[in-house]
Amino acid sequence: MNRRTLSRTLALGLLAAGAITMGFATRPDDPAPKKSLVIGIVAKSQSNPVFQAARTGAEDACRDLSKKLGIDIKPNWRTPTNEDAQQQAQFVEQLVSQGADGIAISCSDANLLTSAIDDAVGKGVQVVTFDSDAPKSKRMAYYGIDDVEAGREVARYLAKAMGDKGTVAILAGNQNAPNLQARVRGVKEELANHKDIKIKDVYYHKETANDAAAMVQQVQNANPDISGWAMVGGWPLFTQNALDGIYDKAKVVSVDTLPEQLEYVKNGQVDTLIGQDCYGWGYQSVVMLVDKLNSDKSPEKVINTFKLAVVNKDNVKEYEGLWQKWLKKK
Repeated sequence: MNRRTLSRTLALGLLAAGAITMGFATRPDDPAPKKSLVIGIVAKSQSNPVFQAARTGAEDACRDLSKKLGIDIKPNWRTPTNEDAQQQAQFVEQLVSQGADGIAISCSDANLLTSAIDDAVGKGVQVVTFDSDAPKSKRMAYYGIDDVEAGREVARYLAKAMGDKGTVAILAGNQNAPNLQARVRGVKEELANHKDIKIKDVYYHKETANDAAAMVQQVQNANPDISGWAMVGGWPLFTQNALDGIYDKAKVVSVDTLPEQLEYVKNGQVDTLIGQDCYGWGYQSVVMLVDKLNSDKSPEKVINTFKLAVVNKDNVKEYEGLWQKWLKKK
C-alpha cells in the first residue's frame, strides 16, 4: 500500500469513527437536565394582599413542579415593604448575582425596570412579568389582566349602576404603573360612549389603604357632584369604613376582589368588583419559567391573560372561600 492510499484509508477510518461517536453523543444544543432551580419573585409591595396571594401561588407552583419533575425548585421572595421601583431593580440585580435561574416581577415603573430586566436576561437569567408588564424589555412573557378591558368593564358596570348619567371620579393609584395607566385608559374609552356621564378627574395616590381612603374622602367632600367612583385598584376598600359618607352619594365599582372588599359588596356599599387571578400571577409565572429552564419550552404567547371575574351580591360568597386558600387562612 503506497503512502497516498494509506493516508486516505486512515482519514476514512477517522471519519467513520467520528460519525459513530456523533451518533451516540448528546448534541451541544440539547438542554442539560436540571437538578435544582431558584426562582426569584419580585412583587410591588408586601403591604398589598394581592401580592401575598401571588406569593402563595408561586410557592405552590414550586412545590407542585418539584414533585412532578423530581427536581428541587425553590422560591426566593424579594419584595419592597411599600412600592419602590428602585428597590425592585436592586432586588433583580441581587437575585442575578446570587445565581437565580429565573425571575418573575410585577413592575412598579416599567421605564425604570427595563434596564434591570434586560441586564438579567443578558446574563442568562429568564424573566417573566406578572400583573404589570415592561413591554419594551427583553422579558420572555407576561401573565396578567387585560388592563384596558378591565378598565372598560369597571366603566360598564359603573354606568349601569349610575343609571347612565352623572359625574365619575377615577381612583388610579401610582401614576407611573403601566398597568394602572392602561386601566384608566379603558375607563375613559368606555365612558366616552355614555353621553350623559362626565369624568371629573383622575386621582393618583400612594398605593396604601389609608392614603387611598383619605384621597376618596377628600375628593368627595370637595366635589359633592361626584355620583360614581371608578376604582382601577381596590386600595381604599382594604380598610373598614372607607366609604362612610360616600356610598350613599356615589356608586362604586372597583378592580380586585379581596376579602375586605367583599364585605363592601355584602353590605351594599360597593356595586360590583372586577376580579383578577392574583394567585395565578405567581403560579403561572413559575410554570412558564420552569418550562423554559427545564425543557427549553417557551410560552405559546408572549402576552397571557385570564378571564375577568365579576363579583356582586349574587355570587359574593363563592369568592370568600377562594381567598381563604390564596391567603392560606383556615
